[in-house]
Amino acid sequence: MEFREDRVIFHCDCNNFYASCECLERPELRDVPMAVAGDPEYRTGIVVAKNELAKKAGVKTTDTVWQAKKKCPGIVFVPPRHRFYEKISRQVNEIYHSYTEYVEPASIDESFLDMTGASAYYGMGVKELADALRRRIREEVGITISVGVSFNRVFAKMGSDYKKPDATTVITRENFRDILWPLPVSELIFAGKATVEALNKKYIYTIGDLAKCSRENVNDWLGKGGDQLWLYANGMDSAKVRLFGEKDEVKSISHGMTFRRNLVDVNEVRTGISVLVDDIAMQLRRQNLKGSVVQVQIKTPELRTISRQTTLDHYTYLQHEIKEVAMKLVTENWNIGPLAPIRAITVGVTHLSPEDEVSEQLSLFDMGMDPVPGERSVNREKLEKIEAAVDKLRMKHGSAAITLGFQKNEDIGVGR
Repeated sequence: MEFREDRVIFHCDCNNFYASCECLERPELRDVPMAVAGDPEYRTGIVVAKNELAKKAGVKTTDTVWQAKKKCPGIVFVPPRHRFYEKISRQVNEIYHSYTEYVEPASIDESFLDMTGASAYYGMGVKELADALRRRIREEVGITISVGVSFNRVFAKMGSDYKKPDATTVITRENFRDILWPLPVSELIFAGKATVEALNKKYIYTIGDLAKCSRENVNDWLGKGGDQLWLYANGMDSAKVRLFGEKDEVKSISHGMTFRRNLVDVNEVRTGISVLVDDIAMQLRRQNLKGSVVQVQIKTPELRTISRQTTLDHYTYLQHEIKEVAMKLVTENWNIGPLAPIRAITVGVTHLSPEDEVSEQLSLFDMGMDPVPGERSVNREKLEKIEAAVDKLRMKHGSAAITLGFQKNEDIGVGR
């Protein structure tokens, strides 16, 4: 069945991407169960990708290395090589771009393509066009993709998930009720665990159940997010595919770290936060951005999280300033010590504005530094110049050439 007036959206998903990339250079891995995983010795031994043989043995993404070995004793592990994966991802997206200028990568291994009009241009149906694209990726790159074809992004994404690996699924206005409505409501994009549990309590178990509900009732139960899910279930999604290379406006910059061991000391926490903030501040300066909201998320060994944020009275990209605010958020909301260990910390800066659009404002940090009002902005300017100079030194000599106000601690995984 062909699309006429509707858009034609492809969602292309590379199958077992990291594992498939590794098999390009080590073909012998195709014939054994294998997985890409971090180093188990330093608590990063998590499976991030696996091939079909490992999948059939029950290995799942996010399994620990020892869990994967227990399920599949003969499994072979290889360390991740992100630059290599990025290289293959660029090759794949360049092929997509040869078909349409509207290519929007959603992640390293999946992209949306707006192929409206391409069927007529190439003189073939949409399924044949998707099959031809799959074949070209397989022959020119050496990996396989699954393609979902539909009249909107949500259904295209669900189509690529519907049949794997190396398959095409076409979802039209005429058949989406038959294909998608019988699926569990958890299969609908953005239907999280809490949402699914809330819907199940209302005897809504399938996507079709949700679609047939009163929109007003769903909105009452779940709020704005529920209304969006109801629209998706009924095929109503008008989101566009961006031009190839077009990027979203940066709304926040964050950095997180899972430490080699749990943090139980204030100085260890300060070191960890300093490293994270150092990276954030450098990214802000490189993009000529300043932020006014600092966020911190703490994760315990039991994977419980606590998140806090505070709004500053000014915009900043100063490392020292962001670090002190983040540290204050932690110490005021967490009793650091052996009875309250910290496994991971994420720090973020949001409410960003271009540096040249931010009006000069005084901060408590300025006031604490310098009691002479006329010199406050001068001191801030000096600090900004110092941190900019540090950035230049790092670009010339490497990121490890100089640190700002903290010592490396290899025991917790900082400074390796």
